[in-house]
Amino acid sequence: MPAWLGRDAVPAPRFGLLQRSDTIRGVADNTLIWKPNVTVAAVVERVGRFLLVEEHTSRGRLFNQPAGHLDPGESLAEAVARETLEETAYAFKPTALLGVYQYHHSGDEVTYLRFAFTGEITGHEADRALDEGIIHAVWMAPDEIRREASRHRSPLVMRCIDDYLAGRRYPLTVLYHHSP
Repeated sequence: MPAWLGRDAVPAPRFGLLQRSDTIRGVADNTLIWKPNVTVAAVVERVGRFLLVEEHTSRGRLFNQPAGHLDPGESLAEAVARETLEETAYAFKPTALLGVYQYHHSGDEVTYLRFAFTGEITGHEADRALDEGIIHAVWMAPDEIRREASRHRSPLVMRCIDDYLAGRRYPLTVLYHHSP
């Protein structure tokens, strides 16, 4: 057993070999539970073009939807609005859930559970500094995005756009956030 898991850790048999970069926590009976990384993404279309970010990553300059991790205590809708503002300087109001996507990135052995939203831009803070690593926000047509497939952060970039173009939408009421 790797030292980073702790001296008393045992792998949970149904998950097989545990990976260092996956989120794992111990429970009372000393088994481990694997947990995916929960992320949100905004799929925003304006006049036939989609809002993307170009960002520096360990794999070079890649394109992604405005996206990021769910923070403690926030709802999924709050997270996607925050991430979109932080990465693009555009205020985003989610109006529908586009879909829920599971993706395992074999390069860093991390599994992502992505909640993708559609919605509307409600403002722009042109002077706002973008998150570290974000080069700039761009509006691209679907054919341009397809041509850049080798520079997508994940296969979910195009899949989400294809689902949007196919008309997939779920009401936000399918999501429930309990806050005390």
